[in-house]
Amino acid sequence: MTVRVTWVQPEDLVGHELRQAAEDGWDARDIGRRWYAAGGAPAPERAGASEHPAPPALRALAERLLDELAGLTAPSAADEPTDLASIRVSCPHWPTPRTDPPPVGTDRLEAAWLGRAAGCLLGKPVEKLPLAGIRALARTTGNWPLSTWFTARGVPAELAAAYPWNRRSAATSLAENIDGMPEDDDLNHPLLTVLLLQRYGPSFSTADLARLWLDELPAGRTFTAERVAYRNLLDGIEPPDTARHRNPFREWIGAGIRADVHGWTHPGDPAAAAEQAHRDAVLTHTGNGVYGAMFIAAALAEAAGGEADVHGCLAAGLRVVPPRSRFAHAVRTGIATARDEPDFDTVVDRLHAAFGTYHWVHALPNAALLAAALTHADGDFSGSVCRAVSGGWDTDSNGATAGSLAGLLAGRPDALPERWTAPLKNRLATSVAGFDSIGFDALAEQTHRLVPRLTHEEALRP
Repeated sequence: MTVRVTWVQPEDLVGHELRQAAEDGWDARDIGRRWYAAGGAPAPERAGASEHPAPPALRALAERLLDELAGLTAPSAADEPTDLASIRVSCPHWPTPRTDPPPVGTDRLEAAWLGRAAGCLLGKPVEKLPLAGIRALARTTGNWPLSTWFTARGVPAELAAAYPWNRRSAATSLAENIDGMPEDDDLNHPLLTVLLLQRYGPSFSTADLARLWLDELPAGRTFTAERVAYRNLLDGIEPPDTARHRNPFREWIGAGIRADVHGWTHPGDPAAAAEQAHRDAVLTHTGNGVYGAMFIAAALAEAAGGEADVHGCLAAGLRVVPPRSRFAHAVRTGIATARDEPDFDTVVDRLHAAFGTYHWVHALPNAALLAAALTHADGDFSGSVCRAVSGGWDTDSNGATAGSLAGLLAGRPDALPERWTAPLKNRLATSVAGFDSIGFDALAEQTHRLVPRLTHEEALRP
């Protein structure tokens, strides 16, 4: 029997790298011709690995071509730096901390944890489905515009066969079988951030995060860029090269799902939150993938510091992103489209027309959709998570981030509708040691203990 390890097989990475090269404006046509002439295949569209392994000669060619692709220089490189100093120089409105932000309390943090979990859970059963499938499944059960959990009850057999629920998630994330918050990488990574700050403090290095992963994160619980970086660590490659070596997923969404705690623990200081998220992100990502983490951390820090307007939070997030980058363009496009169009389905259709050539896990389409959903919902919790999920692409990750920010804005757990919080049963499943079955109230307490420690240590900086 052959074991197909997803997201790391060289023959699968070439197609993804060719796609990334085209998106970056590289001229990789010659490499592509050589790959396809030798019998190479495009990247798997939605799965993490092709069905069958490549012959030894084709795999060897894949490894050589990946190294050739790594030597190309993207035309966008000058506008999309990865190092923090260059990012700061390129941002003319880099934020300064508020002088008197109100303290972030455990209630607000619990609402953020609950919001992240609920939004993630809403998106889990339809992850990887095309937009048409999401709409059809919800409409056939009377749940469109999306307003509550997905259900298999009442779905015709032929529709269920055409658009099958996510295989790993359906048993724990449909309305009829939710029993607490099941494990998901969108919650595992924030838990690991709590552990990171507990163990190493706010001055942690990227190498500290790498050590934590090797100690505490099972390799099978990593995906896309995170799995490539994990493999690179085991091969003896050190950060930040772990983000660049044979990693065509380096501008995907993964670093963004690790940003929340960095934002929650820097109330009123988006810049510090973004800088901390940057140190985390460069283990696995570059350019636009890093900006996703910085943008989310800064927006959440603004909300944690008392900003009650979601639009102000998004503006704070944009101030830490190079304005000429494709990520900034995606966010601005999402916001502008949502402001111009009252019907959110039309907003989504326009975004899919504009960004539909990207992989469904890439940072750019998901950033546009997230910004549009939050803008269109105007801070409402249910509207935020439902719009984020109903737009397709990376449904559970977008739902989680939208829920995190909308939960902060709501300010306390009982401000969130009970239909979202009651099924969670104040219980989170995870493979991160020490956290399995933990309650969201307990998580809020642990997170809250990190805030004064951060504030005190940062106050001592020269």
